[in-house]
Amino acid sequence: MKSLTPLLKKIAGLRVLVVGDVMLDHYIWGDATRISPEAPVPVIDIARDSWTAGGAANVALNIASLGARCTVAGYIGADEAGNRLTEILKAKRIDTIPTPGEAPTIVKTRVLVQHQQLCRLDREAAPVSYDFPADQADALLTKAIRASDAIVFSDYAKGVLNDALVARVTQLARAAGKFVALDPKPKRKLAFHELDLITPNKRESLQLAGMELPPHTPFPAAEVCARLHEQYGTKHLVVTLGEDGMLLSSGGRIRKTIPTAAREVFDVSGAGDTSLAALVLALSAGASFETAAHFANAASGVVVGKLGTATVTPQELRAYVALEP
Repeated sequence: MKSLTPLLKKIAGLRVLVVGDVMLDHYIWGDATRISPEAPVPVIDIARDSWTAGGAANVALNIASLGARCTVAGYIGADEAGNRLTEILKAKRIDTIPTPGEAPTIVKTRVLVQHQQLCRLDREAAPVSYDFPADQADALLTKAIRASDAIVFSDYAKGVLNDALVARVTQLARAAGKFVALDPKPKRKLAFHELDLITPNKRESLQLAGMELPPHTPFPAAEVCARLHEQYGTKHLVVTLGEDGMLLSSGGRIRKTIPTAAREVFDVSGAGDTSLAALVLALSAGASFETAAHFANAASGVVVGKLGTATVTPQELRAYVALEP
Protein backbone atom coordinates (compact mmCIF):
# COMPACT_ATOMS: atom_id res chain seq x y z
CA MET A 1 0.00 0.00 0.00
CA LYS A 2 1.03 3.60 -0.55
CA SER A 3 1.27 6.03 2.37
CA LEU A 4 -1.56 5.53 4.81
CA THR A 5 -1.47 9.07 6.17
CA PRO A 6 -4.05 10.69 3.81
CA LEU A 7 -6.49 7.80 4.29
CA LEU A 8 -6.09 7.73 8.06
CA LYS A 9 -6.58 11.51 8.18
CA LYS A 10 -9.92 11.17 6.35
CA ILE A 11 -10.94 8.28 8.61
CA ALA A 12 -10.33 10.45 11.68
CA GLY A 13 -13.12 12.75 10.49
CA LEU A 14 -15.73 9.99 10.14
CA ARG A 15 -18.52 8.87 12.43
CA VAL A 16 -20.02 5.37 12.25
CA LEU A 17 -23.11 3.79 13.80
CA VAL A 18 -22.84 0.07 14.62
CA VAL A 19 -26.07 -1.84 15.25
CA GLY A 20 -26.03 -5.44 16.42
CA ASP A 21 -25.21 -8.04 19.05
CA VAL A 22 -22.86 -6.56 21.63
CA MET A 23 -21.18 -8.73 24.23
CA LEU A 24 -18.41 -8.77 26.82
CA ASP A 25 -15.32 -10.88 26.18
CA HIS A 26 -13.74 -12.22 29.38
CA TYR A 27 -10.29 -13.87 29.43
CA ILE A 28 -8.95 -16.05 32.22
CA TRP A 29 -5.16 -16.35 31.95
CA GLY A 30 -3.36 -19.08 33.84
CA ASP A 31 -1.15 -22.15 33.89
CA ALA A 32 -1.71 -25.87 34.36
CA THR A 33 0.88 -28.16 35.93
CA ARG A 34 -1.27 -30.98 37.29
CA ILE A 35 -4.34 -33.09 36.62
CA SER A 36 -7.33 -32.92 38.94
CA PRO A 37 -7.83 -35.94 41.24
CA GLU A 38 -11.59 -35.50 40.71
CA ALA A 39 -11.60 -35.96 36.93
CA PRO A 40 -9.08 -36.31 34.06
CA VAL A 41 -8.91 -32.55 33.50
CA PRO A 42 -6.17 -29.97 34.11
CA VAL A 43 -6.24 -27.76 37.21
CA ILE A 44 -5.84 -24.13 36.16
CA ASP A 45 -3.92 -21.79 38.44
CA ILE A 46 -5.41 -18.42 37.52
CA ALA A 47 -2.93 -15.58 37.10
CA ARG A 48 -5.26 -12.80 35.99
CA ASP A 49 -8.55 -11.85 34.35
CA SER A 50 -9.09 -9.36 31.54
CA TRP A 51 -12.17 -8.00 29.79
CA THR A 52 -12.82 -6.31 26.46
CA ALA A 53 -15.74 -5.56 24.17
CA GLY A 54 -16.91 -8.38 21.92
CA GLY A 55 -19.28 -8.91 19.01
CA ALA A 56 -20.73 -5.70 17.59
CA ALA A 57 -19.04 -3.82 20.43
CA ASN A 58 -15.67 -5.05 19.14
CA VAL A 59 -16.51 -3.65 15.70
CA ALA A 60 -17.14 -0.31 17.44
CA LEU A 61 -13.88 -0.65 19.38
CA ASN A 62 -11.95 -1.23 16.13
CA ILE A 63 -13.60 1.78 14.50
CA ALA A 64 -12.62 3.97 17.46
CA SER A 65 -9.11 2.51 17.56
CA LEU A 66 -8.55 3.50 13.92
CA GLY A 67 -9.45 7.09 14.78
CA ALA A 68 -13.13 7.53 13.86
CA ARG A 69 -15.98 8.36 16.22
CA CYS A 70 -18.52 5.62 16.87
CA THR A 71 -21.94 4.96 18.37
CA VAL A 72 -23.06 1.40 19.07
CA ALA A 73 -26.68 0.31 19.41
CA GLY A 74 -27.25 -3.06 21.05
CA TYR A 75 -28.51 -4.86 24.12
CA ILE A 76 -26.57 -4.27 27.35
CA GLY A 77 -28.06 -5.83 30.47
CA ALA A 78 -28.49 -4.11 33.83
CA ASP A 79 -25.82 -6.26 35.49
CA GLU A 80 -22.13 -6.27 36.40
CA ALA A 81 -21.10 -7.42 32.93
CA GLY A 82 -23.20 -4.67 31.35
CA ASN A 83 -21.62 -2.04 33.59
CA ARG A 84 -18.16 -3.30 32.72
CA LEU A 85 -18.93 -3.29 28.98
CA THR A 86 -20.34 0.23 29.17
CA GLU A 87 -17.22 1.47 30.95
CA ILE A 88 -14.96 -0.14 28.30
CA LEU A 89 -16.89 1.63 25.55
CA LYS A 90 -16.98 4.96 27.39
CA ALA A 91 -13.21 4.81 27.85
CA LYS A 92 -12.87 4.79 24.06
CA ARG A 93 -15.42 7.62 23.66
CA ILE A 94 -17.97 5.27 22.11
CA ASP A 95 -21.57 6.34 22.66
CA THR A 96 -24.22 3.69 23.33
CA ILE A 97 -27.90 3.35 22.43
CA PRO A 98 -29.29 0.57 24.63
CA THR A 99 -32.26 -1.60 23.77
CA PRO A 100 -34.96 -2.36 26.35
CA GLY A 101 -35.02 -5.82 27.89
CA GLU A 102 -34.33 -7.89 30.99
CA ALA A 103 -31.87 -10.53 29.75
CA PRO A 104 -28.32 -10.66 31.13
CA THR A 105 -25.46 -9.21 29.13
CA ILE A 106 -23.91 -11.79 26.79
CA VAL A 107 -20.50 -12.86 28.10
CA LYS A 108 -17.95 -15.13 26.41
CA THR A 109 -15.27 -16.41 28.76
CA ARG A 110 -12.13 -17.93 27.28
CA VAL A 111 -9.68 -19.88 29.43
CA LEU A 112 -6.10 -19.60 28.20
CA VAL A 113 -3.30 -21.81 29.47
CA GLN A 114 0.23 -20.79 28.46
CA HIS A 115 -1.33 -18.62 25.74
CA GLN A 116 -3.36 -21.50 24.30
CA GLN A 117 -7.16 -21.44 24.49
CA LEU A 118 -8.37 -24.38 26.56
CA CYS A 119 -12.12 -23.77 26.38
CA ARG A 120 -14.81 -21.13 26.00
CA LEU A 121 -17.73 -20.59 28.37
CA ASP A 122 -20.78 -18.70 27.06
CA ARG A 123 -23.33 -16.93 29.23
CA GLU A 124 -26.41 -15.89 27.31
CA ALA A 125 -30.16 -16.10 27.70
CA ALA A 126 -32.77 -16.59 24.98
CA PRO A 127 -32.33 -14.17 22.05
CA VAL A 128 -33.32 -10.61 22.87
CA SER A 129 -35.16 -8.33 20.49
CA TYR A 130 -34.74 -4.72 19.46
CA ASP A 131 -38.37 -3.63 19.33
CA PHE A 132 -38.10 -0.90 16.67
CA PRO A 133 -39.58 1.48 15.87
CA ALA A 134 -40.04 2.32 19.55
CA ASP A 135 -40.51 5.96 20.53
CA GLN A 136 -37.43 7.22 22.38
CA ALA A 137 -35.09 4.49 21.13
CA ASP A 138 -36.20 5.05 17.54
CA ALA A 139 -35.63 8.79 17.91
CA LEU A 140 -32.11 8.18 19.23
CA LEU A 141 -31.39 5.78 16.39
CA THR A 142 -32.70 8.22 13.78
CA LYS A 143 -30.53 10.99 15.21
CA ALA A 144 -27.46 8.71 15.21
CA ILE A 145 -28.03 7.68 11.57
CA ARG A 146 -28.25 11.29 10.42
CA ALA A 147 -25.07 12.15 12.32
CA SER A 148 -23.13 9.20 10.87
CA ASP A 149 -21.23 8.67 7.63
CA ALA A 150 -21.83 4.92 7.65
CA ILE A 151 -24.04 2.34 9.33
CA VAL A 152 -22.84 -1.19 10.10
CA PHE A 153 -25.05 -4.16 10.97
CA SER A 154 -23.02 -6.66 13.02
CA ASP A 155 -25.00 -9.88 13.34
CA TYR A 156 -23.92 -12.60 15.77
CA ALA A 157 -27.29 -14.39 15.56
CA LYS A 158 -28.25 -13.46 19.14
CA GLY A 159 -31.55 -11.85 18.20
CA VAL A 160 -30.95 -8.10 18.32
CA LEU A 161 -31.07 -7.76 14.54
CA ASN A 162 -34.39 -8.68 12.97
CA ASP A 163 -36.11 -7.94 9.66
CA ALA A 164 -38.06 -4.97 11.02
CA LEU A 165 -34.98 -3.32 12.52
CA VAL A 166 -32.82 -3.91 9.44
CA ALA A 167 -35.56 -2.53 7.18
CA ARG A 168 -36.11 0.52 9.41
CA VAL A 169 -32.42 1.41 9.73
CA THR A 170 -31.77 0.79 6.03
CA GLN A 171 -34.73 3.00 5.10
CA LEU A 172 -33.49 5.84 7.30
CA ALA A 173 -29.90 5.42 6.09
CA ARG A 174 -30.91 5.40 2.43
CA ALA A 175 -33.03 8.53 2.90
CA ALA A 176 -29.99 10.25 4.40
CA GLY A 177 -27.59 8.95 1.72
CA LYS A 178 -25.47 6.90 4.12
CA PHE A 179 -23.16 3.94 3.44
CA VAL A 180 -24.66 0.67 4.78
CA ALA A 181 -22.76 -2.57 5.48
CA LEU A 182 -23.64 -5.95 6.98
CA ASP A 183 -21.59 -8.76 8.48
CA PRO A 184 -24.19 -11.56 8.24
CA LYS A 185 -24.89 -14.76 10.13
CA PRO A 186 -27.00 -16.63 7.55
CA LYS A 187 -28.49 -19.17 9.97
CA ARG A 188 -30.86 -16.36 11.03
CA LYS A 189 -31.96 -15.51 7.45
CA LEU A 190 -32.19 -11.74 7.77
CA ALA A 191 -34.03 -9.94 4.98
CA PHE A 192 -31.76 -7.32 3.41
CA HIS A 193 -31.29 -5.91 -0.07
CA GLU A 194 -29.13 -3.45 -2.00
CA LEU A 195 -26.63 -2.72 0.73
CA ASP A 196 -23.26 -1.18 -0.09
CA LEU A 197 -21.22 -4.02 1.40
CA ILE A 198 -21.59 -7.49 2.93
CA THR A 199 -18.68 -9.42 4.43
CA PRO A 200 -19.47 -13.14 4.93
CA ASN A 201 -16.78 -15.75 5.41
CA LYS A 202 -16.55 -18.69 3.00
CA ARG A 203 -19.04 -20.89 4.87
CA GLU A 204 -21.48 -18.02 5.38
CA SER A 205 -21.33 -17.07 1.70
CA LEU A 206 -22.30 -20.60 0.73
CA GLN A 207 -25.21 -20.53 3.20
CA LEU A 208 -26.40 -17.18 1.85
CA ALA A 209 -26.22 -18.56 -1.69
CA GLY A 210 -28.21 -21.66 -0.67
CA MET A 211 -25.40 -24.01 -1.65
CA GLU A 212 -24.17 -27.18 0.07
CA LEU A 213 -20.91 -28.70 -1.11
CA PRO A 214 -19.49 -32.19 -0.54
CA PRO A 215 -16.32 -32.28 1.58
CA HIS A 216 -13.09 -31.17 -0.14
CA THR A 217 -14.98 -29.54 -3.02
CA PRO A 218 -13.24 -26.42 -4.39
CA PHE A 219 -14.96 -23.17 -3.47
CA PRO A 220 -17.18 -22.12 -6.43
CA ALA A 221 -16.29 -18.43 -6.19
CA ALA A 222 -17.83 -17.23 -9.46
CA GLU A 223 -21.16 -18.96 -8.81
CA VAL A 224 -21.34 -17.72 -5.21
CA CYS A 225 -20.68 -14.13 -6.25
CA ALA A 226 -23.28 -14.29 -9.03
CA ARG A 227 -25.93 -15.82 -6.76
CA LEU A 228 -25.41 -13.35 -3.93
CA HIS A 229 -25.66 -10.39 -6.28
CA GLU A 230 -28.81 -11.80 -7.86
CA GLN A 231 -30.46 -12.52 -4.50
CA TYR A 232 -29.36 -9.49 -2.48
CA GLY A 233 -28.30 -6.83 -4.98
CA THR A 234 -25.29 -5.86 -2.88
CA LYS A 235 -22.89 -3.36 -4.45
CA HIS A 236 -19.70 -4.81 -2.97
CA LEU A 237 -19.06 -8.31 -1.61
CA VAL A 238 -15.99 -9.35 0.36
CA VAL A 239 -15.72 -13.05 1.19
CA THR A 240 -13.08 -13.67 3.85
CA LEU A 241 -11.23 -16.87 2.99
CA GLY A 242 -9.12 -17.36 6.12
CA GLU A 243 -5.56 -18.26 5.22
CA ASP A 244 -6.42 -17.77 1.53
CA GLY A 245 -7.11 -14.05 1.96
CA MET A 246 -10.09 -12.09 0.62
CA LEU A 247 -12.30 -12.48 -2.42
CA LEU A 248 -13.57 -9.17 -3.84
CA SER A 249 -16.69 -8.98 -5.97
CA SER A 250 -18.75 -6.14 -7.45
CA GLY A 251 -21.92 -6.47 -9.48
CA GLY A 252 -21.85 -10.25 -9.10
CA ARG A 253 -18.43 -10.59 -10.76
CA ILE A 254 -15.09 -11.43 -9.20
CA ARG A 255 -12.79 -8.43 -9.03
CA LYS A 256 -9.75 -9.91 -7.35
CA THR A 257 -8.48 -12.26 -4.67
CA ILE A 258 -6.07 -10.67 -2.20
CA PRO A 259 -3.71 -13.02 -0.35
CA THR A 260 -3.68 -12.82 3.44
CA ALA A 261 -1.38 -10.20 4.95
CA ALA A 262 -0.89 -12.08 8.24
CA ARG A 263 2.70 -12.99 9.07
CA GLU A 264 2.03 -14.69 12.39
CA VAL A 265 -1.33 -16.01 13.57
CA PHE A 266 -1.82 -16.37 17.31
CA ASP A 267 -5.57 -15.85 17.60
CA VAL A 268 -8.27 -15.17 14.98
CA SER A 269 -10.81 -14.01 17.61
CA GLY A 270 -12.39 -10.80 16.38
CA ALA A 271 -10.35 -10.64 13.15
CA GLY A 272 -13.58 -10.45 11.13
CA ASP A 273 -14.68 -7.46 13.23
CA THR A 274 -11.40 -5.69 12.47
CA SER A 275 -11.71 -6.41 8.75
CA LEU A 276 -15.30 -5.12 8.68
CA ALA A 277 -14.43 -1.93 10.56
CA ALA A 278 -11.45 -1.19 8.31
CA LEU A 279 -13.37 -1.87 5.10
CA VAL A 280 -16.25 0.40 6.08
CA LEU A 281 -13.94 3.21 7.20
CA ALA A 282 -11.75 3.09 4.09
CA LEU A 283 -14.71 2.98 1.68
CA SER A 284 -16.50 5.75 3.58
CA ALA A 285 -13.31 7.82 3.38
CA GLY A 286 -13.39 7.56 -0.41
CA ALA A 287 -10.84 4.79 -0.98
CA SER A 288 -11.27 2.49 -3.97
CA PHE A 289 -12.66 -0.98 -3.31
CA GLU A 290 -9.28 -2.61 -3.82
CA THR A 291 -7.44 -0.09 -1.64
CA ALA A 292 -10.03 -0.55 1.12
CA ALA A 293 -9.56 -4.33 0.93
CA HIS A 294 -5.77 -4.03 1.24
CA PHE A 295 -6.25 -1.67 4.18
CA ALA A 296 -8.59 -4.16 5.90
CA ASN A 297 -6.27 -7.06 5.11
CA ALA A 298 -3.35 -5.27 6.77
CA ALA A 299 -5.46 -4.37 9.81
CA SER A 300 -6.51 -8.01 10.22
CA GLY A 301 -2.89 -9.07 9.84
CA VAL A 302 -1.97 -6.98 12.87
CA VAL A 303 -4.85 -8.26 14.99
CA VAL A 304 -4.34 -12.00 14.40
CA GLY A 305 -0.78 -11.56 15.65
CA LYS A 306 -2.19 -10.68 19.09
CA LEU A 307 -3.75 -12.94 21.70
CA GLY A 308 -7.42 -12.41 22.47
CA THR A 309 -9.99 -10.10 20.93
CA ALA A 310 -7.91 -7.13 19.84
CA THR A 311 -7.86 -3.88 17.88
CA VAL A 312 -5.34 -2.09 15.67
CA THR A 313 -4.13 1.50 15.95
CA PRO A 314 -2.97 3.77 13.12
CA GLN A 315 0.57 3.59 14.51
CA GLU A 316 0.55 -0.22 14.44
CA LEU A 317 -0.87 -0.21 10.94
CA ARG A 318 1.82 2.17 9.67
CA ALA A 319 4.55 0.01 11.20
CA TYR A 320 3.02 -3.16 9.75
CA VAL A 321 2.67 -1.74 6.23
CA ALA A 322 6.21 -0.33 6.36
CA LEU A 323 7.51 -3.91 6.64
CA GLU A 324 5.65 -5.08 3.52
CA PRO A 325 7.99 -6.19 0.71
